[in-house]
Amino acid sequence: MDLGVAGETAIVTASSSGLGKASATALAREGANVVICSRSRDNLDEAAADIEAVADGTVLSVQADITDHDDVEALVQATVEEFGGVDHVVTSAGGVPSGPFLEITERDWYQAYDLLVMSVVWLAEAAHPHLVESDAGTITAITSTSVQEAIDGLVLSNAVRRAVVGLVKTLAQEFAPDVRTNAVLPGAHETPRIQELVEAAVERGDVPSYEEGLAGWHADIPLDRIGDPMELGDAVAFLASDRASFVNGASLPVDGGTLRS
Repeated sequence: MDLGVAGETAIVTASSSGLGKASATALAREGANVVICSRSRDNLDEAAADIEAVADGTVLSVQADITDHDDVEALVQATVEEFGGVDHVVTSAGGVPSGPFLEITERDWYQAYDLLVMSVVWLAEAAHPHLVESDAGTITAITSTSVQEAIDGLVLSNAVRRAVVGLVKTLAQEFAPDVRTNAVLPGAHETPRIQELVEAAVERGDVPSYEEGLAGWHADIPLDRIGDPMELGDAVAFLASDRASFVNGASLPVDGGTLRS
């Protein structure tokens, strides 16, 4: 299916690995110009090479810390200077510390809010004038299934990410009809983070093998497997496309049916 995004320009944050990288890859395969960012130049260069290997569009890498307002504005400016505008914004972010409520510090709360919420706020503000000028403007926020069902031991994700969904619902009203705004709610996908956790469990002797450790992650998934990051990426690319032209303000679970609410 041709999604019709060829030649359009997308910014994807936190895109040197994991679900952000998969989203950038999916858009690049469809012919979009993609702008990827990360705090690490080495990780960024490696990700850019991987995406360029399958891209039909141009890949621009910009070193940026999305918890820094000035970096976010510079990211948008670099995109406009290179491509003349912005058509799509995909917001992704790294994970926040895990743990129960009483073990989370006040500093953890503020850092999680900057990473998960303010990064989206700043990017939406900076990109808005350019998205409005586009004929295809979209914002897609990658959040988590934790916004619908709390996950044990992840109080920061459970509490803070819900603000992003509230923001998405608001922007879907305020930015329409010029810009469509949606969220995707990923469940467990075989990202480098999960790979690290499984490998650590094997090293500790908690599980005998990587395969059995991974099986624990999909024990509650009706499809009986963990997600491939590109499956999430393809959903993001779809939401950015004209194929989803009447989808606005949605929170789309991509979780194999894990959510029951």
